Amino acid sequence: MPKILLINGSPNEKGCTFTALKEIADKLGELNVESEILWLGKKPMQDCIACYKCQETGKCVFNDLVNETTARWDEFDGMVVGSPVYYGGPNGRLTSFLDRFMFSASGRFAGKIAAAVVSCRRGGASAAFTRLNMYFQMTNMVVATSQYWNQVHGFTPEDVAKDAEGLQTMRTLAQNIAWLLNGIKAGGASPEYEKITLTHFIR
Repeated sequence: MPKILLINGSPNEKGCTFTALKEIADKLGELNVESEILWLGKKPMQDCIACYKCQETGKCVFNDLVNETTARWDEFDGMVVGSPVYYGGPNGRLTSFLDRFMFSASGRFAGKIAAAVVSCRRGGASAAFTRLNMYFQMTNMVVATSQYWNQVHGFTPEDVAKDAEGLQTMRTLAQNIAWLLNGIKAGGASPEYEKITLTHFIR
């Protein structure tokens, strides 16, 4: 059975972001796709210090949840990343996690499915959503879409439960993830890519 990792970047384990991810998880279950919600917790998350040691060892020098997730990454066929909106962007804990996870496990994301969901009381959702999608679009992941930008609105989980359009958007996203999983399985392995050419503005 295919499996999707749902990453809850909110400091509140069962808050608004969880409510959106749970809607996705429930719909995926109906479609015979397993899922697991990973909560990043409340503790400080080390940011990337650009030491590049992970490019030599395949894991981050800071041995925490990033390395635990990297070690399990082959279990999953993709991920959905969820974040509350802080000042028009995703929260710092989540971006610190993703900076280190995506860089230390670089090369292991191609062909896997990715999506972002964001939760806000009122505004800033589209900017936060755009920021998160940038992780996926430069690692050869297959970005799943929905009927609208993947966002829910509310100050409490009870508010989010009343956001009929937002929750429907989560269910549609889950349907598209399941559909893409079938297509990727039928299509086989991801392409063999050229070696990446890096250029700089100053040569």
